[in-house]
Amino acid sequence: MEMYSRTVLIVEDEMLIRMMLADALQDEGYRVLEAETVLEALGLLGRNRVDALITDVDMPGGLSGLDLVRALHANCREIPTIVASGGHLFDDADLPGNARFFAKPYRLDKLTSVLAAMFPDSNDEVSYRLAG
Repeated sequence: MEMYSRTVLIVEDEMLIRMMLADALQDEGYRVLEAETVLEALGLLGRNRVDALITDVDMPGGLSGLDLVRALHANCREIPTIVASGGHLFDDADLPGNARFFAKPYRLDKLTSVLAAMFPDSNDEVSYRLAG
């Protein structure tokens, strides 16, 4: 198993999906932060360095995962981002920045492989933290 020192923020309102994804990423050596809503995610982004984002599209609370991705990519250098949905289909080209789309249900091994490939090859730290 390859070890990472990278932090991935998972934004998913379905607890079982969030837990399953968190376990898979931790098994790959990632540090994982979890949020159930976009507002909770924004709070975590204000307090933590985040190297990658995985978000569902439809979220409770009036803000969608796409709103979060747009805000993130409008305010920082691009970080690896995966957008997932069981009710919407997107082309990667329709998403902000370098975001990739995964239709639910997705294979965890495929998602973790794509995520790992999205990180730059250099040792430059590309991460995001909200100023404040």
